[in-house]
Amino acid sequence: RQSLRRAEDYLSTQPPDAGWEQVGHTLNSLGFEPGWGRTAERMRDTLNLLTDILEAPDPGSLERFLGRIPMIFSIAIFSPHGFFGQSKVLGLPDTGGQVVYILDQVRALEKEMRRRIAEQGIDIEPQIVVVTRLIPEARGTTCDERMEHIIGTEHARILRVPFRRPDGNVLPHWISRFEVWPYLEEFAMEAETELLAELGGRPDLIIGNYSDGNLVATLLAQRLHVTQCNIAHALEKPKYLYSDLYWQQNESQYHFSCQFTADLIAMNASDFIIASTYQEIAGREDGQGQYESYSAFTMPGLYRVVNGIDLFDPKFNIVSPGADAGVYFPYTEQDRRLSGLHEEIEDLIFGGPRADARGVLGDRDKPLLFTMARLDRIKNIAGLVDWFGSDPALRESANLLVVAGHVDAAQSDDREEQEQIGRMHELMEQHGLDSQVRWLGLHLEKNLSGELYRYVADRRGAFVQPALFEAFGLTVIEAMASGLPTFATRYGGPLEIIEHGCSGFHIDPNHGEEASRMMAEFFARCAKEPGYWEQLSQGASARVRSRYTWELYAERMMTLSRIYGFWKYVTNLERDEIRRYLEMLYTLQFRPLAHAVLPPE
Repeated sequence: RQSLRRAEDYLSTQPPDAGWEQVGHTLNSLGFEPGWGRTAERMRDTLNLLTDILEAPDPGSLERFLGRIPMIFSIAIFSPHGFFGQSKVLGLPDTGGQVVYILDQVRALEKEMRRRIAEQGIDIEPQIVVVTRLIPEARGTTCDERMEHIIGTEHARILRVPFRRPDGNVLPHWISRFEVWPYLEEFAMEAETELLAELGGRPDLIIGNYSDGNLVATLLAQRLHVTQCNIAHALEKPKYLYSDLYWQQNESQYHFSCQFTADLIAMNASDFIIASTYQEIAGREDGQGQYESYSAFTMPGLYRVVNGIDLFDPKFNIVSPGADAGVYFPYTEQDRRLSGLHEEIEDLIFGGPRADARGVLGDRDKPLLFTMARLDRIKNIAGLVDWFGSDPALRESANLLVVAGHVDAAQSDDREEQEQIGRMHELMEQHGLDSQVRWLGLHLEKNLSGELYRYVADRRGAFVQPALFEAFGLTVIEAMASGLPTFATRYGGPLEIIEHGCSGFHIDPNHGEEASRMMAEFFARCAKEPGYWEQLSQGASARVRSRYTWELYAERMMTLSRIYGFWKYVTNLERDEIRRYLEMLYTLQFRPLAHAVLPPE
């Protein structure tokens, strides 16, 4: 404390903008190293925070102080499944919003890391490495390249490590996210070697994504003694009704026994967990939260969980992501618009027959009801087409534009997507929709999708997200940021994102007639009251600006990583007992279950 006071007194006599070059010699003699601040004013403020903590500690001062301490210089992010790349991947099996989330997250985190390091007066280049699977049969993507620089960053990159069969040979083709379990342990060990060589040492923070990435993060965080953060994105357990009780009937396709066991291990091993919304953790009065569903459940013949996760554990945090502001911005900002893409967009929407599309719109003057998602059962795109086809008023007031999956089932390797493709064609025939629905089986690049949102807004259209369940809803954020009035499922994140009647509308995917009527009434009111569409549009973009930006996300994420890293360092918090139990669960339960997933020789 004496040194602190002497340092504060000394800095009070120096010019506020003096750097370490001017004051460092004296501070060194008092026992201080670089990192307290870029200027004398910043150094003094940081020292004052430490003095306050020592003399009159309070949570706010501790959080502000830890937020300044230079602790995080390198981050490893794990996302093994699907096709992880920067182009030509969206819409491929198991490849969607999570890829967009991570790439935008990396750009925001690197920017925030550089800002904080510079403010503390340190000359260190931050490093972020995203570790994913290398897929030799890459389908024209970059997923067969070991290393790839992440566009929009200084030094962040993607490191790809292959899955290996038990004989050591590389698994060449894509496999479903439900079938990755037997390959993850070997993947983690190989990734550790590659990562340590790439970073020149262990990372300061490990972030896992989805069930498989969280399990790999758990294995490496325990081996390297590094702070671990988990991001679930979308836990599968609450998506599939009674998936725990009837796990045996679904085991051949979904392997829920592996996934739920991996989830229990990872969420209890993590140092902190990031959720996008409150209900992701604890649900609502009329619905169970994703994490809450792991509190107590039974898988007959396998095990019974009586206390799977403590929802009141302070490791839970709500940090909502945003949309890339450079790509998704209001349609009214004409000077930023990509007008050169309009001809291509018009051909996509209003063009004639093509191999990757079905339907040719007959009336070009109608507004567009737009949806874009993977083509699987949970996203409920086929359900939306059925609602549209069954509602004469909605068909009269708007055309439906669908960007999802493939139009030809032969182009898909995913069984669930193939089933949905067949269902889509069946509904198009049943309702006679070929002149009112344009279905594009395309994978759009970000800039094209961003301008497509704005093009739909130009024509006074709307966006709809009809999922049976949506953990967060990045497309909802993207559409709202572009100024599109948005209809989205009330089950999941969109319930918190949208203020009903102000920035969009909540719909119940289990009551399609009511949802389609709400959309038809919206278009009818817009036709009578032109200002109504503008009101919803402005409310949507304002909502995103105030709550859902990557700048806010990165600032909070960096602060939390320091707080939990500090507590991991200074206290055990009974973690050894938990760790030993989880190791037993992994060895005796998960390993045999994962081995059973391996295909026969």
